[in-house]
Amino acid sequence: MRFTTILGMTAACVLSVGAAVSLRAQSLPPAEAALGSLIAKRMADANIMGVGAAVIAKRQVVWMRGYGFADYGGTRPFTPDTVMYVASISKTFTGVAMMRAVREGRLSLDADINTYLPFRVVNPHVPDALITLRHLATHTSGIKDRWDAFRAGYHYGGETPVPLGDFLASYFKSDGARYSRDNFVNARPGGLREYSNIGAALAGFIVERAFGESLSAYARRHIFGPLQMANTAWRLSDVAPGTHSTLFVSQNGLAIPIPPYELTDYPSSGIRTSVSDLSKFFIALLNGGEYQGARILDAEMTAEMTRFQFSDANRPENYPASEGNSGLFWRTKFNGTRVGHGGNDPGVAADMLADLTGQTGVILFMNTSVSGADQRSTVDILNALWAYAESLQVGMR
Repeated sequence: MRFTTILGMTAACVLSVGAAVSLRAQSLPPAEAALGSLIAKRMADANIMGVGAAVIAKRQVVWMRGYGFADYGGTRPFTPDTVMYVASISKTFTGVAMMRAVREGRLSLDADINTYLPFRVVNPHVPDALITLRHLATHTSGIKDRWDAFRAGYHYGGETPVPLGDFLASYFKSDGARYSRDNFVNARPGGLREYSNIGAALAGFIVERAFGESLSAYARRHIFGPLQMANTAWRLSDVAPGTHSTLFVSQNGLAIPIPPYELTDYPSSGIRTSVSDLSKFFIALLNGGEYQGARILDAEMTAEMTRFQFSDANRPENYPASEGNSGLFWRTKFNGTRVGHGGNDPGVAADMLADLTGQTGVILFMNTSVSGADQRSTVDILNALWAYAESLQVGMR
Protein backbone atom coordinates (compact mmCIF):
# COMPACT_ATOMS: atom_id res chain seq x y z
CA MET A 1 0.00 0.00 0.00
CA ARG A 2 2.82 2.39 0.78
CA PHE A 3 4.30 1.85 -2.67
CA THR A 4 0.92 2.33 -4.31
CA THR A 5 0.47 5.63 -2.54
CA ILE A 6 3.84 6.88 -3.77
CA LEU A 7 3.03 5.85 -7.34
CA GLY A 8 -0.31 7.63 -7.12
CA MET A 9 1.51 10.79 -6.14
CA THR A 10 3.80 10.31 -9.13
CA ALA A 11 0.93 10.13 -11.60
CA ALA A 12 -0.64 13.21 -10.02
CA CYS A 13 2.60 15.10 -10.51
CA VAL A 14 2.50 14.39 -14.22
CA LEU A 15 -1.11 15.49 -14.50
CA SER A 16 -0.34 18.75 -12.72
CA VAL A 17 1.99 19.83 -15.52
CA GLY A 18 -0.94 20.53 -17.81
CA ALA A 19 -2.44 22.97 -15.33
CA ALA A 20 0.88 24.74 -14.92
CA VAL A 21 1.28 25.14 -18.66
CA SER A 22 -2.27 26.43 -19.04
CA LEU A 23 -1.67 29.15 -16.43
CA ARG A 24 1.34 30.38 -18.40
CA ALA A 25 -0.17 30.04 -21.85
CA GLN A 26 -1.50 33.61 -22.06
CA SER A 27 1.99 35.07 -21.60
CA LEU A 28 3.59 32.94 -24.32
CA PRO A 29 3.56 33.35 -28.11
CA PRO A 30 0.67 31.29 -29.52
CA ALA A 31 2.87 28.67 -31.20
CA GLU A 32 4.91 28.06 -28.05
CA ALA A 33 1.80 27.99 -25.86
CA ALA A 34 0.23 25.40 -28.16
CA LEU A 35 3.42 23.33 -28.06
CA GLY A 36 3.50 23.43 -24.26
CA SER A 37 -0.14 22.43 -24.02
CA LEU A 38 0.38 19.48 -26.37
CA ILE A 39 3.44 18.28 -24.46
CA ALA A 40 1.61 18.49 -21.14
CA LYS A 41 -1.40 16.61 -22.54
CA ARG A 42 0.72 13.82 -24.01
CA MET A 43 2.74 13.55 -20.80
CA ALA A 44 -0.48 13.08 -18.84
CA ASP A 45 -1.82 10.59 -21.39
CA ALA A 46 1.26 8.35 -21.12
CA ASN A 47 2.23 9.06 -17.46
CA ILE A 48 5.55 10.63 -18.46
CA MET A 49 7.15 12.31 -15.45
CA GLY A 50 9.64 14.69 -17.06
CA VAL A 51 10.49 16.09 -20.48
CA GLY A 52 13.33 18.33 -21.62
CA ALA A 53 13.81 19.63 -25.14
CA ALA A 54 15.84 21.99 -27.30
CA VAL A 55 15.29 23.32 -30.79
CA ILE A 56 18.22 24.11 -33.06
CA ALA A 57 17.92 26.43 -36.06
CA LYS A 58 20.87 27.44 -38.23
CA ARG A 59 23.16 25.55 -35.83
CA GLN A 60 22.24 27.51 -32.76
CA VAL A 61 19.86 26.81 -29.89
CA VAL A 62 16.80 29.00 -30.36
CA TRP A 63 14.49 27.42 -27.78
CA MET A 64 14.96 25.19 -24.74
CA ARG A 65 12.47 24.11 -22.05
CA GLY A 66 11.72 21.54 -19.39
CA TYR A 67 8.35 20.13 -18.30
CA GLY A 68 7.24 18.00 -15.39
CA PHE A 69 9.53 16.59 -12.72
CA ALA A 70 12.84 14.85 -12.17
CA ASP A 71 11.77 12.96 -9.04
CA TYR A 72 8.79 10.92 -7.94
CA GLY A 73 7.76 13.40 -5.26
CA GLY A 74 7.47 16.28 -7.72
CA THR A 75 9.95 18.45 -5.79
CA ARG A 76 12.53 18.87 -8.58
CA PRO A 77 11.35 20.35 -11.88
CA PHE A 78 12.79 18.75 -15.00
CA THR A 79 14.87 21.54 -16.61
CA PRO A 80 17.33 21.79 -19.52
CA ASP A 81 20.10 21.33 -16.94
CA THR A 82 18.67 18.13 -15.43
CA VAL A 83 21.09 15.24 -15.95
CA MET A 84 19.69 12.10 -17.52
CA TYR A 85 21.06 8.84 -18.84
CA VAL A 86 20.69 8.98 -22.65
CA ALA A 87 21.37 5.34 -23.59
CA SER A 88 22.52 4.82 -27.19
CA ILE A 89 23.13 8.49 -27.95
CA SER A 90 26.37 7.63 -26.12
CA LYS A 91 27.57 5.87 -29.28
CA THR A 92 28.13 9.23 -30.94
CA PHE A 93 30.61 10.19 -28.19
CA THR A 94 32.43 6.90 -28.74
CA GLY A 95 32.38 7.75 -32.44
CA VAL A 96 34.09 11.11 -31.88
CA ALA A 97 36.79 9.50 -29.73
CA MET A 98 37.27 6.81 -32.39
CA MET A 99 37.66 9.38 -35.16
CA ARG A 100 40.17 11.33 -33.07
CA ALA A 101 42.21 8.13 -32.72
CA VAL A 102 42.02 7.62 -36.49
CA ARG A 103 43.19 11.18 -37.11
CA GLU A 104 46.18 10.62 -34.81
CA GLY A 105 47.11 7.43 -36.64
CA ARG A 106 46.42 5.21 -33.64
CA LEU A 107 43.62 3.32 -35.41
CA SER A 108 42.44 2.57 -38.93
CA LEU A 109 38.79 2.27 -39.83
CA ASP A 110 39.49 -0.54 -42.27
CA ALA A 111 42.07 -2.67 -40.46
CA ASP A 112 41.32 -6.04 -38.88
CA ILE A 113 40.13 -5.26 -35.35
CA ASN A 114 42.19 -8.20 -34.07
CA THR A 115 45.21 -5.98 -34.69
CA TYR A 116 44.11 -3.96 -31.66
CA LEU A 117 42.74 -6.60 -29.29
CA PRO A 118 44.23 -8.87 -26.59
CA PHE A 119 41.80 -11.63 -27.66
CA ARG A 120 40.60 -12.67 -31.11
CA VAL A 121 37.14 -11.94 -32.51
CA VAL A 122 36.19 -14.47 -35.19
CA ASN A 123 32.75 -15.07 -36.65
CA PRO A 124 32.53 -18.88 -36.60
CA HIS A 125 30.16 -18.84 -39.58
CA VAL A 126 32.75 -17.05 -41.76
CA PRO A 127 36.07 -17.51 -39.93
CA ASP A 128 38.18 -16.06 -42.76
CA ALA A 129 36.32 -12.72 -42.82
CA LEU A 130 37.91 -9.59 -41.37
CA ILE A 131 35.88 -7.35 -39.09
CA THR A 132 36.81 -3.65 -39.06
CA LEU A 133 35.94 -0.58 -37.01
CA ARG A 134 33.90 0.65 -39.95
CA HIS A 135 31.82 -2.52 -39.69
CA LEU A 136 31.36 -2.02 -35.95
CA ALA A 137 30.39 1.63 -36.40
CA THR A 138 27.79 0.85 -39.10
CA HIS A 139 26.41 -2.22 -37.27
CA THR A 140 27.43 -4.52 -40.12
CA SER A 141 30.12 -6.50 -38.26
CA GLY A 142 27.97 -9.61 -37.84
CA ILE A 143 28.09 -9.34 -34.03
CA LYS A 144 24.76 -9.89 -32.29
CA ASP A 145 23.45 -8.91 -28.86
CA ARG A 146 22.46 -12.34 -27.56
CA TRP A 147 19.92 -11.38 -24.90
CA ASP A 148 20.62 -14.01 -22.26
CA ALA A 149 24.25 -12.81 -22.17
CA PHE A 150 23.60 -9.13 -22.88
CA ARG A 151 21.06 -8.63 -20.08
CA ALA A 152 23.70 -9.59 -17.50
CA GLY A 153 25.34 -6.25 -18.24
CA TYR A 154 22.59 -4.27 -16.47
CA HIS A 155 23.61 -3.41 -12.90
CA TYR A 156 20.89 -1.68 -10.88
CA GLY A 157 21.66 0.46 -7.86
CA GLY A 158 25.21 1.39 -8.75
CA GLU A 159 28.21 0.96 -10.98
CA THR A 160 29.01 -2.18 -12.89
CA PRO A 161 31.53 -4.42 -11.08
CA VAL A 162 32.63 -6.17 -14.29
CA PRO A 163 35.50 -4.63 -16.30
CA LEU A 164 34.59 -4.02 -19.94
CA GLY A 165 37.51 -6.07 -21.24
CA ASP A 166 36.58 -9.07 -19.12
CA PHE A 167 32.98 -8.97 -20.32
CA LEU A 168 34.02 -8.74 -23.96
CA ALA A 169 36.61 -11.51 -23.64
CA SER A 170 33.98 -13.81 -22.12
CA TYR A 171 31.68 -13.04 -25.06
CA PHE A 172 34.19 -13.47 -27.89
CA LYS A 173 36.76 -16.03 -26.75
CA SER A 174 35.72 -19.53 -27.79
CA ASP A 175 36.22 -20.78 -24.23
CA GLY A 176 34.51 -17.75 -22.66
CA ALA A 177 31.57 -18.14 -20.28
CA ARG A 178 29.32 -16.03 -22.54
CA TYR A 179 30.57 -17.36 -25.87
CA SER A 180 28.20 -18.91 -28.40
CA ARG A 181 28.03 -19.25 -32.16
CA ASP A 182 24.79 -17.35 -31.75
CA ASN A 183 26.80 -14.25 -30.82
CA PHE A 184 27.17 -13.77 -34.58
CA VAL A 185 24.93 -13.71 -37.63
CA ASN A 186 25.62 -16.12 -40.46
CA ALA A 187 26.87 -13.54 -42.94
CA ARG A 188 30.10 -11.89 -43.98
CA PRO A 189 30.82 -8.45 -42.47
CA GLY A 190 28.99 -5.81 -44.46
CA GLY A 191 26.37 -8.26 -45.68
CA LEU A 192 23.69 -7.66 -43.06
CA ARG A 193 22.86 -4.81 -40.72
CA GLU A 194 22.46 -6.12 -37.15
CA TYR A 195 22.27 -3.35 -34.54
CA SER A 196 24.75 -4.37 -31.84
CA ASN A 197 25.45 -2.67 -28.54
CA ILE A 198 28.17 -5.21 -27.82
CA GLY A 199 29.77 -4.39 -31.17
CA ALA A 200 29.77 -0.70 -30.22
CA ALA A 201 31.24 -1.55 -26.81
CA LEU A 202 34.00 -3.48 -28.58
CA ALA A 203 34.80 -0.37 -30.63
CA GLY A 204 34.94 1.66 -27.42
CA PHE A 205 37.28 -0.88 -25.85
CA ILE A 206 39.58 -0.62 -28.87
CA VAL A 207 39.56 3.17 -28.53
CA GLU A 208 40.46 2.91 -24.84
CA ARG A 209 43.40 0.65 -25.68
CA ALA A 210 44.54 3.05 -28.40
CA PHE A 211 44.64 5.99 -25.99
CA GLY A 212 45.71 4.01 -22.92
CA GLU A 213 42.92 5.38 -20.74
CA SER A 214 39.20 5.07 -20.13
CA LEU A 215 36.68 6.75 -22.39
CA SER A 216 35.44 8.60 -19.32
CA ALA A 217 38.82 10.21 -18.66
CA TYR A 218 39.53 10.86 -22.34
CA ALA A 219 36.15 12.46 -23.04
CA ARG A 220 36.42 14.64 -19.95
CA ARG A 221 39.57 16.27 -21.38
CA HIS A 222 38.86 16.28 -25.09
CA ILE A 223 35.08 16.54 -25.44
CA PHE A 224 33.28 17.57 -22.24
CA GLY A 225 35.94 20.08 -21.17
CA PRO A 226 36.35 22.02 -24.43
CA LEU A 227 32.58 22.23 -24.91
CA GLN A 228 32.04 23.23 -21.25
CA MET A 229 29.67 20.32 -20.73
CA ALA A 230 29.79 20.65 -16.96
CA ASN A 231 26.78 18.38 -16.41
CA THR A 232 28.01 15.46 -18.51
CA ALA A 233 29.73 12.27 -17.33
CA TRP A 234 30.21 8.69 -18.43
CA ARG A 235 29.88 7.08 -14.99
CA LEU A 236 27.31 7.43 -12.23
CA SER A 237 29.98 8.31 -9.69
CA ASP A 238 30.97 11.36 -11.74
CA VAL A 239 27.47 12.89 -11.70
CA ALA A 240 27.01 15.72 -9.18
CA PRO A 241 24.62 14.70 -6.36
CA GLY A 242 21.06 15.89 -6.82
CA THR A 243 21.38 16.61 -10.55
CA HIS A 244 20.45 13.21 -12.02
CA SER A 245 16.80 12.57 -12.81
CA THR A 246 15.05 9.57 -11.37
CA LEU A 247 14.02 7.21 -14.18
CA PHE A 248 10.51 5.79 -14.48
CA VAL A 249 8.65 3.05 -16.29
CA SER A 250 5.05 3.84 -17.26
CA GLN A 251 2.78 0.91 -16.51
CA ASN A 252 -0.91 0.48 -15.67
CA GLY A 253 -1.51 4.23 -15.51
CA LEU A 254 1.43 4.89 -13.15
CA ALA A 255 4.97 6.18 -13.49
CA ILE A 256 7.04 3.66 -11.50
CA PRO A 257 10.48 4.82 -10.30
CA ILE A 258 13.39 2.44 -10.92
CA PRO A 259 16.87 2.37 -9.36
CA PRO A 260 19.78 4.03 -11.18
CA TYR A 261 21.85 1.61 -13.20
CA GLU A 262 24.98 1.20 -15.27
CA LEU A 263 25.75 -1.18 -18.09
CA THR A 264 28.92 -3.17 -18.56
CA ASP A 265 28.90 -2.24 -22.26
CA TYR A 266 29.08 1.47 -21.33
CA PRO A 267 30.76 2.74 -24.55
CA SER A 268 27.47 1.96 -26.26
CA SER A 269 25.19 3.57 -23.69
CA GLY A 270 26.78 5.11 -20.61
CA ILE A 271 26.58 8.88 -21.11
CA ARG A 272 24.63 11.01 -18.61
CA THR A 273 24.06 14.55 -19.79
CA SER A 274 21.57 17.42 -19.94
CA VAL A 275 19.63 18.91 -22.81
CA SER A 276 21.72 22.06 -22.48
CA ASP A 277 25.04 20.18 -22.61
CA LEU A 278 24.05 17.79 -25.38
CA SER A 279 22.98 20.67 -27.60
CA LYS A 280 26.61 21.90 -27.65
CA PHE A 281 27.90 18.50 -28.70
CA PHE A 282 25.20 18.08 -31.34
CA ILE A 283 25.84 21.49 -32.87
CA ALA A 284 29.55 20.67 -33.02
CA LEU A 285 28.82 17.54 -35.06
CA LEU A 286 26.51 19.51 -37.36
CA ASN A 287 29.15 22.23 -37.71
CA GLY A 288 32.24 20.34 -38.80
CA GLY A 289 33.37 19.46 -35.27
CA GLU A 290 33.33 22.96 -33.79
CA TYR A 291 31.07 24.79 -31.36
CA GLN A 292 31.60 28.48 -30.56
CA GLY A 293 35.34 28.26 -31.11
CA ALA A 294 35.83 24.93 -29.32
CA ARG A 295 36.84 22.10 -31.64
CA ILE A 296 36.35 18.45 -30.66
CA LEU A 297 37.06 16.91 -34.07
CA ASP A 298 38.58 18.25 -37.28
CA ALA A 299 36.34 18.93 -40.26
CA GLU A 300 37.60 16.00 -42.33
CA MET A 301 36.99 13.42 -39.62
CA THR A 302 33.60 14.93 -38.77
CA ALA A 303 32.63 14.68 -42.43
CA GLU A 304 33.68 11.02 -42.53
CA MET A 305 31.80 10.21 -39.33
CA THR A 306 28.57 11.79 -40.60
CA ARG A 307 28.97 10.68 -44.26
CA PHE A 308 26.48 8.09 -45.47
CA GLN A 309 28.47 4.89 -45.79
CA PHE A 310 26.10 2.75 -47.83
CA SER A 311 25.69 2.90 -51.60
CA ASP A 312 24.11 0.56 -54.11
CA ALA A 313 27.45 -1.24 -54.32
CA ASN A 314 27.86 -1.99 -50.61
CA ARG A 315 24.41 -1.77 -49.03
CA PRO A 316 23.50 -4.49 -46.49
CA GLU A 317 20.91 -6.75 -48.08
CA ASN A 318 18.43 -6.29 -45.20
CA TYR A 319 18.68 -2.47 -45.16
CA PRO A 320 17.05 -1.04 -48.30
CA ALA A 321 17.52 2.56 -49.34
CA SER A 322 13.93 3.27 -48.35
CA GLU A 323 14.91 2.74 -44.70
CA GLY A 324 17.76 5.23 -44.81
CA ASN A 325 21.50 5.13 -44.40
CA SER A 326 24.26 5.10 -41.79
CA GLY A 327 27.27 7.12 -40.85
CA LEU A 328 29.76 5.94 -38.23
CA PHE A 329 27.75 5.70 -34.99
CA TRP A 330 25.45 8.14 -36.77
CA ARG A 331 22.29 7.09 -38.53
CA THR A 332 19.12 8.15 -40.25
CA LYS A 333 15.67 7.71 -38.78
CA PHE A 334 12.14 8.22 -40.04
CA ASN A 335 12.88 6.56 -43.40
CA GLY A 336 16.00 8.60 -44.02
CA THR A 337 14.48 12.04 -43.45
CA ARG A 338 16.34 12.82 -40.20
CA VAL A 339 19.81 12.02 -38.96
CA GLY A 340 21.62 11.76 -35.64
CA HIS A 341 20.95 9.15 -32.96
CA GLY A 342 18.37 8.05 -30.44
CA GLY A 343 18.48 6.23 -27.14
CA ASN A 344 16.02 3.89 -25.42
CA ASP A 345 16.39 1.81 -22.28
CA PRO A 346 14.40 1.22 -19.08
CA GLY A 347 13.27 4.67 -17.94
CA VAL A 348 14.72 6.46 -20.96
CA ALA A 349 13.57 7.80 -24.30
CA ALA A 350 15.89 10.31 -25.96
CA ASP A 351 16.45 11.70 -29.45
CA MET A 352 19.11 13.92 -31.02
CA LEU A 353 18.00 14.47 -34.61
CA ALA A 354 18.52 16.96 -37.42
CA ASP A 355 17.26 17.33 -40.95
CA LEU A 356 19.61 16.21 -43.70
CA THR A 357 20.98 19.74 -44.16
CA GLY A 358 21.95 20.00 -40.49
CA GLN A 359 20.17 23.33 -40.23
CA THR A 360 17.17 22.25 -38.15
CA GLY A 361 17.45 19.97 -35.13
CA VAL A 362 15.63 18.72 -32.06
CA ILE A 363 16.88 17.22 -28.80
CA LEU A 364 14.26 15.46 -26.69
CA PHE A 365 14.67 13.79 -23.28
CA MET A 366 11.98 11.80 -21.48
CA ASN A 367 12.76 10.27 -18.09
CA THR A 368 9.99 7.69 -18.53
CA SER A 369 9.89 4.68 -20.84
CA VAL A 370 6.51 3.78 -22.30
CA SER A 371 5.20 0.87 -24.33
CA GLY A 372 2.26 -0.13 -26.46
CA ALA A 373 -0.23 2.55 -27.42
CA ASP A 374 1.49 5.08 -25.13
CA GLN A 375 4.37 5.26 -27.60
CA ARG A 376 2.08 7.35 -29.76
CA SER A 377 2.39 10.14 -27.18
CA THR A 378 6.19 10.21 -27.48
CA VAL A 379 5.96 10.36 -31.28
CA ASP A 380 3.43 13.18 -31.05
CA ILE A 381 5.75 15.18 -28.78
CA LEU A 382 8.69 14.69 -31.13
CA ASN A 383 6.61 15.65 -34.18
CA ALA A 384 5.29 18.75 -32.43
CA LEU A 385 8.81 19.82 -31.54
CA TRP A 386 9.89 19.23 -35.11
CA ALA A 387 7.07 21.36 -36.48
CA TYR A 388 7.94 24.11 -34.00
CA ALA A 389 11.61 23.92 -35.02
CA GLU A 390 10.69 24.30 -38.67
CA SER A 391 8.48 27.29 -37.89
CA LEU A 392 11.36 28.98 -36.06
CA GLN A 393 13.70 28.18 -38.94
CA VAL A 394 11.30 29.88 -41.34
CA GLY A 395 11.10 32.90 -39.05
CA MET A 396 14.89 33.30 -39.16
CA ARG A 397 15.09 33.51 -42.96
